[in-house]
Amino acid sequence: MNETTQNLLVFGGVLFVIGMVGFLTRRSLILMFLSLEMMLSGVSVNLIAFSRHHQNYQGQILAVMVLTIAACEAAIALALVVSLYRRKATLDVAAWDDLSETLIPKVIEAPQTLEEPAMEFPKLTPAGLDPLSRPISANFDAQSLGNGESVKASTLEAGTNA
Repeated sequence: MNETTQNLLVFGGVLFVIGMVGFLTRRSLILMFLSLEMMLSGVSVNLIAFSRHHQNYQGQILAVMVLTIAACEAAIALALVVSLYRRKATLDVAAWDDLSETLIPKVIEAPQTLEEPAMEFPKLTPAGLDPLSRPISANFDAQSLGNGESVKASTLEAGTNA
């Protein structure tokens, strides 16, 4: 590696470390987001340094994508900071520990015992004729059709062949 690449890598690493220290030690949301942006800038510098060292544009294209994502993250962070400041009138991170459901009280439910329900079978409404009230005879002779006519098995077979 030449001296320029090493200097760029060291500079990118220093940017990343300063951003990480700032993110871990600050309590203000704005300073935390600025530290995060500094970390992303350090990563971009390292990507560009490696791209220059290997004589291709892949690292530079990836660095442009990282910068685009950083810009989107900054816009979303700004919207979050503004909405959170309107709600609590502070940007201290410790004030946001209670961001869970504030409208619903936190109640620890007692464990419920499982009781087996009584076995009840569904009650179905009758539809049509009950087949058990008028059983079919074994030879099917003199079966009533319900309108007073009786039919023999031999006439049924003859009617199907005709």
